[in-house]
Amino acid sequence: MALSSFIPITMKLDQLHKMTSKLSNTSKMPVLFLGHGSPMNAIEDNDFVRTFKKLGTELQRPNAILCISAHWETKGTFVTAMQNPKTIHDFGGFPKELFDVQYPAPGSPELALETQKIIQKTEVGLDDKWGLDHGAWSVIKHLYPNADIPVIQMSIDYSQPASYHYELAKELSSLRQKGVLIIGSGNMVHNLRLVAWNKLNEQFAFDWALEANEKMKSYILNGDHQKLIDFRSQGKAFDLAIPTPEHYLPLIYALALKDEKEEITLFNDQSLAGSLSMTSVKIGSH
Repeated sequence: MALSSFIPITMKLDQLHKMTSKLSNTSKMPVLFLGHGSPMNAIEDNDFVRTFKKLGTELQRPNAILCISAHWETKGTFVTAMQNPKTIHDFGGFPKELFDVQYPAPGSPELALETQKIIQKTEVGLDDKWGLDHGAWSVIKHLYPNADIPVIQMSIDYSQPASYHYELAKELSSLRQKGVLIIGSGNMVHNLRLVAWNKLNEQFAFDWALEANEKMKSYILNGDHQKLIDFRSQGKAFDLAIPTPEHYLPLIYALALKDEKEEITLFNDQSLAGSLSMTSVKIGSH
């Protein structure tokens, strides 16, 4: 995937910093990791989509959403800071109906600045060129179909190891009590090179994909985050499940935000086309 180009936000920065409104304090919001799968999930009606829609009705309504998507990789860390993020159709070979989808949720320059302020591990850049890629809008549109909740994205620094992302994600914790729903969007098992294209919509997994997914779930439920951080030391099944880390790292962001006593729930726990897992995670009870 081509990396986006960045133009520093300078003209409006002073105005943004003068904003006096604050994100209101709330009870602690949950954290989600959503297996987003094919972009077609944005327009199809299936079990995964129905679960996303039901989840949206059950969650406390957020003040804003911060999404870490597998589909925005950068050198360095950036957050979208525009008022009106565009809907990015960052894929090819799909029907026109999918390219026609727009998700006109507002952005939140305020949340972008708050995120920039609370992260100490690195300098966070403000981006005005990206928008919402399909890792974000294809799932958020089912949670909140009215597109009336502000959404920002935070990029994944492709040059850093999983341990770095885990530590950085912990610095986002205070946002959970300001009404911010933090969503990691990717897939725990994601190997497009080994997809059984003739069984694209069939629910089955190759042996290695099933092994990796079951181990991941065990580590998640047991709170053994270190093994998940050290995913390159977990054997051949993990290597096949995670040929490149961008779809896996959003899970690391979500897990880093789990408090010790918080409950964790797995859902959409199905595999597709042999080498894709839709398994999703909810942390917290609201």
